[in-house]
Amino acid sequence: MHLSTDYLNRHSEALMLLEMVPMDREILIDLKAWRAVSYCEHFANSPLRCAGAAREAYRLLGAREAEGFEGLCAAMNRLVFTVTALLDEMPENEDPTLVVDVASLSLRRLIARAAAFINANGRGEAARIDPGAVQAEVDLLMAS
Repeated sequence: MHLSTDYLNRHSEALMLLEMVPMDREILIDLKAWRAVSYCEHFANSPLRCAGAAREAYRLLGAREAEGFEGLCAAMNRLVFTVTALLDEMPENEDPTLVVDVASLSLRRLIARAAAFINANGRGEAARIDPGAVQAEVDLLMAS
């Protein structure tokens, strides 16, 4: 049984929407409708054949690995929600490009970390995720 990167499509969708905002501010409507779900919730509602195996592989993770991954996912979700709120409050005459560029870079890095964890099936170096450090990075980004 293996973890599945299909879960990360949710975050990749948010990234794609985010990167489209400078071209069309109306995209914010779609970005505000984006919903965060957990790995297990995603696969509980997935029609994929591998959904059951993906949930079972997640259930078999060690507590530290699952906690680290969940912290990483929570940081991705908070980043999406925070940048969405920031963009929504931004005056129409203000260019959102810098905010989008900085947030997109950070979200890409977080997605890459999550993909490394999933591709390593939650083992080895990729499994060593410090949720506190990840959140500190996101907090620093949003303070900029």
